Amino acid sequence: MERERDALIAQARTWLAEDPDPDTREELARLIDDGDTAELAARFAGTLQFGTAGLRGELGAGPMRMNRSVVIRAAAGLAAYLKNQGHAGGTVVIGYDARYKSADFAQDTAAVMVGAGLKAAVLPKPLPTPVLAFAIRHLGAVAGIEVTASHNPPRDNGYKVYLGDGSQIVPPADAEIAAEIAAIKSLDDVPRPSAGWETLRYEDVVGAYLERTDAVLTGGSARDVRVVYTPMHGVGRDVLAAAFERAGFPAPTVVAAQAEPDPDFPTVVFPNPEEPGAMDLAFATAREAQPDIIIANDPDADRCAVAVPDPDSAEGWRMLRGDEVGALLATHLVHKNARGTFTTTIVSSSLLSRIAAASTGTPYTETLTGFKWLARVDGLRYAYEEALGYCVDPEGVRDKDGITAALLVAELAAELKESGRTLSDLLDDLAVEHGLHATDQLSVRVQDLSLIADAMRRLREQPPAVLAGLHVTSAEDLAKGTESLPPTDGLRYHLAGDASGTVSAARVIVRPSGTEPKIKCYLEVVIPVADAAALSGARAKATEVLTAIKADLSRAAGI
Repeated sequence: MERERDALIAQARTWLAEDPDPDTREELARLIDDGDTAELAARFAGTLQFGTAGLRGELGAGPMRMNRSVVIRAAAGLAAYLKNQGHAGGTVVIGYDARYKSADFAQDTAAVMVGAGLKAAVLPKPLPTPVLAFAIRHLGAVAGIEVTASHNPPRDNGYKVYLGDGSQIVPPADAEIAAEIAAIKSLDDVPRPSAGWETLRYEDVVGAYLERTDAVLTGGSARDVRVVYTPMHGVGRDVLAAAFERAGFPAPTVVAAQAEPDPDFPTVVFPNPEEPGAMDLAFATAREAQPDIIIANDPDADRCAVAVPDPDSAEGWRMLRGDEVGALLATHLVHKNARGTFTTTIVSSSLLSRIAAASTGTPYTETLTGFKWLARVDGLRYAYEEALGYCVDPEGVRDKDGITAALLVAELAAELKESGRTLSDLLDDLAVEHGLHATDQLSVRVQDLSLIADAMRRLREQPPAVLAGLHVTSAEDLAKGTESLPPTDGLRYHLAGDASGTVSAARVIVRPSGTEPKIKCYLEVVIPVADAAALSGARAKATEVLTAIKADLSRAAGI
């Protein structure tokens, strides 16, 4: 035991000697002096691994935390990979958000790229992730990095990697980059000059992005829509406001307490519009301003949330699910004769497939979860995922983009308003035409990641036969892959409808989150709807069935 303790402290001292950051050096020295072996063991239990397109984790000292040492190694590994791929001398674009250490991580990355013989171009200030994704293709770069933890808690930061096509990395690139990172023995082996990279001009990169947003709108003239907007303490406000002004929409009413970038995110527990309480200030602002809709971005503005008036809600407003916004935008684009493939992920609602099938000449496909897969679909015209991510202009940004999605939502709301209708009215139309596709999620956050593995193992060994009284007609282990999908850690269940025909079908998918310590269960139930008068009963039935599925699934998984 003492030998293991001594080895752990020696490992920590070696890391300390190389650490370029006085903040994490002080933190690590304190842990060593205190003899806090439990915390040191957690920090040195391994290294942060590439997950959803890069790295993400809690800030702090050690290889299992996000810090300058980890970022320098990651940048050096990426540089080596790019050179191996024949991109020596190419340009790498680097963006960053307003979280703690983001600017430092961006500068370290630029230094490593220049030291490796690549060119580096850094965005001029904290900007939305979609601006970085746009800049890669706009500048003809060989890769791009966005330093962001998106909607994670304040203590986190991350490192999102894109290749030259503007899409996030996928296998095998992630494993090959990870191998190059692992090959770095010492930071002393990584050249890091103090200058030599370019800082891009705001007008050049953001101006070009805003010019591209012209292509998002579908040509209608309606612009009368009142919006309350929150950037959730992130970096979306200025770019969204400029995009709205350029398009001719009235300036949104911004939620004052969440208007400025703030890495502490003081008004929310989690800076994610989907989390309980995160939209409370937006609802309060809306009760005073009386807008037509509420729009929210997450902190790096790649996601877009929408809320609509709801007199039956205590807040007076209802957050639309990502699947609802996804269906609304798809319908808008279909009505405007958009051409190309419409796609979503396997965990999103099946309603998009119905909308595409009803539109002549609109191909439809599904991918694994994440825009790193969605963006690579051939002939892509529109993509969305249920976690509030929408790609409405794949030629400009091959990733989710909360700014351009907000523009398209505003256009749709304005056109509906001009004809005396609302987003809720259009959702009702879709339910009558295609059946009510009601979705919900069972999401459990854990401290001990082994609990997620235990739940997945339990479901694999004893798959449920019945959920909410509906028989499971097929149980797929997605880890084995399918004809159209590569392997992924997930389980998919299809459920038959009930004997009365009140429920026509249901579906459940269970998977570990790629970005957070969560197990996520995605539920969908389809209820036939005869006419608008039957909608209220259909929604009540859907809620009843989804609640029962959640309860049965929770027992089956032991979560």
